[in-house]
Amino acid sequence: MAAHLSYGKVNLNILREAARKELREFLDKCAGSKAIVWDEYLTGPFGLIAQYSLLKEHEVEKMFTLKSGKLPSADVKNIIFFVRPRLELMDIIAENVFSEDKMHSSRDFHILFVPRRSMLCEQRLKEQGVLGSFINIDEYILDLIPYDGDLLSMEYESAFRECYLENDQTSLYHTAKGLMTLQALYGTIPQIYGKGDCARHVANMMLRMKREFAGTQNQILPVFDTLLLLDRNVDLLTPLATQLTYEGLIDEIYGIQNGYVKLPPEKFAQKKQGEASRDLPTEPKKLPLNSAEELYAEIRDKNFNAVGTALSKKAKIISAAFEERHNAKTVGEIKQFVSQLPHMQAARSSLANHTSVAELIKDITTSEAFFDNLTVEQEFMTGVDTDKVNTYIEDCIALKDPLIKILRLVCMQSVCNNGLKQKVLDYYKREILQTYGFEHILTLNNLEKVGLLKPQTSSRNNYPTIRKTLKLWMEDANEQNPNDISYVYSGYAPLSIRLTQVLARPGWRSIEEVLKMLPGPHFEERQQLPPGLHKKRQQGENRTTLVFFLGGVTYAEIAALRFLSQMEDSGMEYIIATTKLVNGTTWIKSLMDRPESQTP
Repeated sequence: MAAHLSYGKVNLNILREAARKELREFLDKCAGSKAIVWDEYLTGPFGLIAQYSLLKEHEVEKMFTLKSGKLPSADVKNIIFFVRPRLELMDIIAENVFSEDKMHSSRDFHILFVPRRSMLCEQRLKEQGVLGSFINIDEYILDLIPYDGDLLSMEYESAFRECYLENDQTSLYHTAKGLMTLQALYGTIPQIYGKGDCARHVANMMLRMKREFAGTQNQILPVFDTLLLLDRNVDLLTPLATQLTYEGLIDEIYGIQNGYVKLPPEKFAQKKQGEASRDLPTEPKKLPLNSAEELYAEIRDKNFNAVGTALSKKAKIISAAFEERHNAKTVGEIKQFVSQLPHMQAARSSLANHTSVAELIKDITTSEAFFDNLTVEQEFMTGVDTDKVNTYIEDCIALKDPLIKILRLVCMQSVCNNGLKQKVLDYYKREILQTYGFEHILTLNNLEKVGLLKPQTSSRNNYPTIRKTLKLWMEDANEQNPNDISYVYSGYAPLSIRLTQVLARPGWRSIEEVLKMLPGPHFEERQQLPPGLHKKRQQGENRTTLVFFLGGVTYAEIAALRFLSQMEDSGMEYIIATTKLVNGTTWIKSLMDRPESQTP
C-alpha cells in the first residue's frame, strides 16, 4: 500500500488500486507460468503501480527487456510483451517470436499495448507474419499515474512535440480519456476552465465522451470542484528558467526519473575509521523521492537557499531525541524510547542522505558558471537588453558549452522579447551551426515552429505588459519565509501559476487583456451534476482544483502550487496533473532531432 498517496485532500490510492486490479485481471487471463518482456520505457511508470511481488503472486517467473534477436531462455508457458504502440517495437517482437517458433516451443504469446491498442501495429505484426501467434492482444489503459499525494503524470514524453510540431493530437485523446477515468472514480468535475488550443480540444473531447456515456455515470459525490486545463505554450518561459527549489535543482542537475534519482556514489560511501577508501561503491546511489519520507516532504519545495537552515534545525531535533535515552530511567520510559528507535534511525539516515545531496548541489550552485548563467536568465526575465546579441551567450558558444544550455538561453531571450530581430537570430543560428555542426539546423527549425525561437514579426513586445500586469517579477523575493510564489525562481513568478492564482481570486475577467495577448482561446464550461450530488460545503472547507498541464510541468511550478495550497487565506487546494514532468533540458531535448548525439 502506497500510504503517501492517501495523505492529501484527494486519496490517489483509489486510482492506483483501480490500475492494479486491471493488471491482475489481465495476468489471470494467461493461465500458467509467465515471463514478461518489457518495453524498457514502461518499467519506471509500472513500478509506481505494481512491484515485482504483485507480479510474482500471479505466476510471473521471469522478466526481460525487449531487445532484438533471440529471447533469453525461460521455462514458462506464457510470454507476454508489455509495449507502447510503436511500429519499431513491432519489428523486434516479430524477431523474438520467430526465434521462439524455430525452436518449436509450445509457448503462448500475448501482447499488452500501453496505453492503447493500435491498428497500425497489428497490421505491422500481420505483415511480419506473426499476428496469428498471439493468443491475447489487449490494451492496458495506464493514463494517469499517481506520483505523489497531489501529483499525477501520464509520462507521455513526446506530448509537447506531437501537439506543437507534428500536429498529432493522440496525447490529447489520452488526456481526455484519463480525465474520464478520473471522473469515474472521483465524480464529475462541475467547472472546467482552460487556456490554449490543446486545452480547448481536450475539453471538447471530454464533453463529447460525457454525452456518449450519458446515463451510465456513477453516483459519486464530486471530489474536485474545478478543472483547469493549461497549454504549455501559453507559458513557454517557465520551463526554460533554472529551477531554484531543492527538488527542482535535483531534477536540473541529476534528473528525476519516475520518482527516483541516481546520484554519484562517492558521497554516500560509509567510511569506517582506519579503513582505506579504495573500496568505494561504483554503482550510482538510487534514492526514492516522494512525500513518504518526512524530511523530504518538508524541504522539497523550499528555495535551495533555505534548505541548509532546515537541515541543521532537523539535525538538532534528531540529536536531542537520541539524547533522551539518558533520561529514560524506568522500564516504561526505556520501552517507550525503544519503540521510537526505528523511526528515529530512519530520520537520521534520511538526514544524512539529504545533507549529502545538498552538498552535491551546493558545489554547483556556488560555482561562478552557475551564477553567471542565472544572472543572464534574470536579466532576460526583467527585460534587460533582450533585443541584442548577448555577450555571455557568445562566450558560451565560443567555449563550446553544452548545446542545450545555449538553446535554453537563446530561446529564453526570444520568448522575453517576443521574437528576435532577424539580424540577431541569424547571428545566433550561424554561430550555433558553425560550432556544433550543421545537423542542428533541424533542431533550430523545430524550435522556431513551436514558437520558442522565432523572428520578431510585430514591433510590439507584449512581454513587459504581461510581466507588469501579472507581477511576474518580484524584487527582493523572500527565499527563507516566502510570502509569494516567486520564491521558486528567486524573483520570477511562473506565469502558468499566476494564471491559476488569479483564476481562484479575483477571476480571469480581471485580466481579459493579458489573456488575449497569450496564445490560444480561454474558456469556461460547466458539467451538469446528477441530482442530489451538489456538494454542501462546510464552513471554512477548501475548494479543490485539478490543474492539468498539457505538454509538461516543472517541479518548481509544482512547488508554487503547493505553496498556494498551504497559504492560510487561499481557500483552495491544488492537485496537479500533467502529460510529463519536465525540466528545461528534457523539454528542449524532446524537440531536438538526433538528440542522442548530444552530450547533456
